[in-house]
Amino acid sequence: MIETDVIDLMMHHGVKPTANRILICEAMRKAGRPVSMGELELFLESVDKSVISRSLALFRERHLVHTLHDGGDGIRYELCHSHSEDQDDDTHIHFWCSRCGKTFCLEDIPVPAVSLPEGYQAESVNYMVTGLCPDCRKECN
Repeated sequence: MIETDVIDLMMHHGVKPTANRILICEAMRKAGRPVSMGELELFLESVDKSVISRSLALFRERHLVHTLHDGGDGIRYELCHSHSEDQDDDTHIHFWCSRCGKTFCLEDIPVPAVSLPEGYQAESVNYMVTGLCPDCRKECN
């Protein structure tokens, strides 16, 4: 995906592509994995923290990003390639490495269907597997 693709994705989700918002989306795209607010701040030293925070809030509201709780105590963000402006149909499993703290998307593994009892309505699913990533596993051997 190049910058124009990020702009198209933003517009599809009803987000005005300002310079800072494009920078934030590009940083998320280049990371290639879910990132924390702190990581975005490091990637984008020229962008004020409050601008990043407000942009992420707007992105969540417009379903442009997924938010997920990692295996630690943080929240991670990733670009959502949902086909819907109103809900997130881009669901997949995530893996959190307990050694390096990185979160990875396992996009080829769909989230298993969950049958809820009557009266419950799911709004999102966060399926997180924890363990050692391939790099950390090599270091242990």
